[in-house]
Amino acid sequence: MSGAPPDRVVVVGNGIAGLTAADTLREAGFDGELTIVGDEPHPAYSRPALSKALLLDDADLTSHELPPAGHGAKELLGVRATGLNLDRRLVTLDDGAALPYDRVVLATGSRARRLSALPGELTLRGLDDALRLRGRLAAGPSVVVVGGGPLGMEIASGCLAAGCRVTLVSQGMPLSVQLGPYLASVFVEAALDLGLTLVETGSARIEGAGDSARAVLDDGTVLEADLLVSAVGDIPNTEWLADTGLVSRGGVIPVDARGLVRPDVAAVGDLAAFPTPYGLRRLPLWSSAVEQAKTAAQALVHGGDAPPLRLQPYFWTEQFGLRLKAVGFLPLEGEPAYVDGGPGGKLALMRWSHADGTGAAVALNYRIPIPRLRRMTRADS
Repeated sequence: MSGAPPDRVVVVGNGIAGLTAADTLREAGFDGELTIVGDEPHPAYSRPALSKALLLDDADLTSHELPPAGHGAKELLGVRATGLNLDRRLVTLDDGAALPYDRVVLATGSRARRLSALPGELTLRGLDDALRLRGRLAAGPSVVVVGGGPLGMEIASGCLAAGCRVTLVSQGMPLSVQLGPYLASVFVEAALDLGLTLVETGSARIEGAGDSARAVLDDGTVLEADLLVSAVGDIPNTEWLADTGLVSRGGVIPVDARGLVRPDVAAVGDLAAFPTPYGLRRLPLWSSAVEQAKTAAQALVHGGDAPPLRLQPYFWTEQFGLRLKAVGFLPLEGEPAYVDGGPGGKLALMRWSHADGTGAAVALNYRIPIPRLRRMTRADS
């Protein structure tokens, strides 16, 4: 172990990254004072469930809940961190309190990027957002969704399943930036078959007044509906760290291969950019946040003796009657080799090969354990 073992650790952020860091600290042998700060009043919950299950009328309203935490930390919920003093090792809070630490985990995640300040522009980022949107869908409103990424498509799928008439506005083909054109086309075809209206545009803005909002496309076309939801990316919550010198371009925090900014500071989850075979990258995925947090917590306790992060990204989405699981770095170019199934089918197991001998494996509506999907990414699989 490098340096004296910590007596006090503060975890700022109560999402899956903060929760995993706290659990892993205990598993790594840290038995000191542990404090978690969370700006939401809710216990940690599954954010992916918000767009995948919670919007559905017949969904289990507990689908987002996680098992009770076992880390035994003092939890300060509904409180926001406002500053970090690296020299004095203090985290300041919006209620005036200051928390001393020996080690600190920065895990404040990100928030929805917005196209306006209008209350009529809804977003889906937190539990309260999901419950509000679910309540609005009960009346079967017409819906415009702005944003063709995974979240926008999942929201559109949930709205369609709720019986709404849905128009989705996307810059180019939905999902192509995230998945690549081949897989994107599979989802777009399924969405259109179910009745989604797709509008591709170079750009869109949101106008209106009060609770009324409409999308205006680059050619002047105006799209109006009872409900407008935007899903156009996220912004790392790092403004509270502006005076620390830790924040880089784009609001992200660069970290080393163990998730550390310095020996006493870790940054994990949506706000961290970590080393990958493709350079420093920010991967705002649930599975990425979990693996980053495990690695960084070990490093805070064991220093250089802790193993570095060797992330093999895992992404999944459920929308328009399709369920996709993907292991490997995305997006994917070209066509896959089919391990099972074939083009045009709704059940398939696919592999993409890269020049360096690595690959990516994708299961479409295919029940397969994730470890086997990971093995398929190897050249000798």
